[in-house]
Amino acid sequence: MTAEKTRAKTPVGTGAAGLDDGTDAAASALFLPVTAVTCLEDRAQVERSGTVALDAGVQRLRIGPVTPLTVDRSLRAEITAPGGTGARVVDARVVRSYTPAPPSRPGPGASDLRREVLTLEREVREAEQARQRLESALAVVAQAKAELHRDIAQGAGAGDADPERWADRLERVDEEAETRTGELRRLRRRAHDLDEELRAARAALAATENEPPTLTAYVELVVETDAAGPASARVVNLVPCALWRPAYRATLAADRASVLLETDAFVWQDTGEDWDGVRLTLSTARPTLATSPPELTEDVLVLRDRTPEERRTVEVDLREEDVTTVGGDSPGGAAEDAGPRSGPLPGLDDGGSVRRLTAPGTVSVPSGRHPRRVHLSSFTADCRVEDTCAPELSPLVVTTAHFPNAAGHVLLAGPVDLVRGSGYVGRTTLPFAGAGEEVRLPFGSEDAFRVVRHVEEHRKTTGLSGLNQRTVITRTVRLFVSRLDDPGRDDHREVVIRERVPVSEVSAVEVRTVTGQCRPAPDGIDADGIVRYVQSLGGGERREIALTYEISASSAVTGL
Repeated sequence: MTAEKTRAKTPVGTGAAGLDDGTDAAASALFLPVTAVTCLEDRAQVERSGTVALDAGVQRLRIGPVTPLTVDRSLRAEITAPGGTGARVVDARVVRSYTPAPPSRPGPGASDLRREVLTLEREVREAEQARQRLESALAVVAQAKAELHRDIAQGAGAGDADPERWADRLERVDEEAETRTGELRRLRRRAHDLDEELRAARAALAATENEPPTLTAYVELVVETDAAGPASARVVNLVPCALWRPAYRATLAADRASVLLETDAFVWQDTGEDWDGVRLTLSTARPTLATSPPELTEDVLVLRDRTPEERRTVEVDLREEDVTTVGGDSPGGAAEDAGPRSGPLPGLDDGGSVRRLTAPGTVSVPSGRHPRRVHLSSFTADCRVEDTCAPELSPLVVTTAHFPNAAGHVLLAGPVDLVRGSGYVGRTTLPFAGAGEEVRLPFGSEDAFRVVRHVEEHRKTTGLSGLNQRTVITRTVRLFVSRLDDPGRDDHREVVIRERVPVSEVSAVEVRTVTGQCRPAPDGIDADGIVRYVQSLGGGERREIALTYEISASSAVTGL
């Protein structure tokens, strides 16, 4: 886009920095459109570019209007002249000024008095337009009457008199003039009354309400060039009130063999200016993360001898620990989603490195309070689907799909809309996943299965007191797995059931699975104590699973 260049009427360097000089800024400003935006976690970097015409020497360019939220210290400007002609930016600053608010319709929160002023102004304009129409009609009637008098004079002078026709026309013209004159008199009286009401309403509005002026901002550049000609201008600055968050949509195929994952971004900005047809880049960079040093607090360490009682006992307790792989937990995970959120908006989990995502085409994001969903990428990957259940957490059997991240970039933590053949089934949270890492998503529950869980616990003491006495806790977990389909169905479906066994971290406590009392034997148990059962059930079939394990602790252990 090409813009006209204006020379400053005052010498370079006059006026205070950041204040308008009082000239007509809107009429003399250049327009450089927003061409590229890099949206960060809590702000955005806006780039404007275009072509300007320069004269030789030093000159001042005014660009805008721009949003008044422009961060002054982030302003950077470049001027590039073709053909190696020397051109450089000597100074760049943001100039702000207050201007009266432009007349417009009152907003939904305007007072009745302001609405009355607007209504009276509209009625005054309509009365003025009606008065002009009546005066024009009276001028036509007066012209017709003058033409008729000339016709009478010419006819009487020529001896061609027609008194009856002349009298009839004069009567019609006088009636029309009298009607128009009466309407004009009443309209002028109505306009006078409207002016009085409007004057009183404006006085009352001025005494009770004041329309705040509008803050406008422009970018002023002092440019020095060696020769006249066109040049490319580029202005970059940061603005607040802009952010983005990732969002996904996962669709499980009808044959449960593949998953379509679409990566989108919700972009919101309320900077006061629209981003129309811009190149959008989304970044997880945090430019203000290290703006303030960490607070230092005292950490006092004290050494003391253990008491005889502490030497004789070992205090233990049970704790729950999340087992994660590569991705790890993301802010705002399932544990936080269980209740209402009262803290600040969670940030972006990028795995510790700055990530950049680019929209495939130009994007338009209007300024306002509503976010805009922008499509970024999509991929289809083969998946492994299993119907799994964790009875300790829920009796429902959930369809879970395992598939690799084939997007070509990392998947940031964010909400996922889940879609199956029946349509939208719910929403979950996708944790951070690296390129090629396995992703696991649940696609709702299978109503044909139910799992009921019962726990039995027995405690006994073995050995001699003071020598080898131990406390043994025996727990038996009974699981009843049922398939509620029609018993006549011949197809079998596998259900993966996961239970957990405590894992001891101290030698004084031992945990072992009593395999002789487990019916059936577990299909697998990992180092984290997760026991896995795979059951194949037909229609109307029911299975019972018994898992028995023992927790053995010496007499010195307390807390169990």
